[in-house]
Amino acid sequence: MTAQDTFGTAGTAPIERRKLSGQIEERLLARLQSGELSPGDLLPSERELMELFGTGRPAVREAMQNLERMGLIEIRHGERPRVAEPSFDRALAQLGGTMRHVLMHSADSLEHLKEVRATFEAQMARIAARRATSEQVAKLAEVLERQERAERGSEAFLALDGEFHKTIAAMSGNPIFAGMSEALFAWLARFHATLVKAPGNEHLTLSEHRAILAAIAAGDADRAAREMADHLNRASGLYQIGNMSQ
Repeated sequence: MTAQDTFGTAGTAPIERRKLSGQIEERLLARLQSGELSPGDLLPSERELMELFGTGRPAVREAMQNLERMGLIEIRHGERPRVAEPSFDRALAQLGGTMRHVLMHSADSLEHLKEVRATFEAQMARIAARRATSEQVAKLAEVLERQERAERGSEAFLALDGEFHKTIAAMSGNPIFAGMSEALFAWLARFHATLVKAPGNEHLTLSEHRAILAAIAAGDADRAAREMADHLNRASGLYQIGNMSQ
């Protein structure tokens, strides 16, 4: 079976020698977005695409790499490219570099994202208080116990701080909430690290985490949301773009 048989002929006329990789990318993207190709479907090989579009290897390779960076296809050595399975987590992860660049150089964007995180996590705590099982509450308590035992200001302490917040989001049972929590923490991690590692702030962090846990364990949704909002609003005023130089 030839590439023409598996991929069809429509839209595969030779590409003009102008922005070759961009034109290839646009044509392949149109096929992906039309529903003509489904997750898991194989695409033609690099050589077959060169023949279909009448272009050289560099243009085809650049177009395919761009589509891979977009999370739309998977490229594995020795195999034909494959349409990627849809993944919310992958989509968020691909925003990471761009988001960190924006936050590094835009005070307004940092403030806006801090506000989004405080609002989002307050609602996560509210939902957790309503939905958490006894097993989930026990898991959250275990995370906090490990954070309390960790050396103050250590990488382990910081990692457990993030795990505490992400565990609360996971209590919702909604994987998109869990993914959003993971992404928000990752985007703000370098700013947050300076805050959490600052001498004396560890005690505040642990005290506030205990209050959040107590409210969730008691099933008090309003108090859980309030404790989380107070925790993050107290923290958000302490980490700034200037802290990135530390």
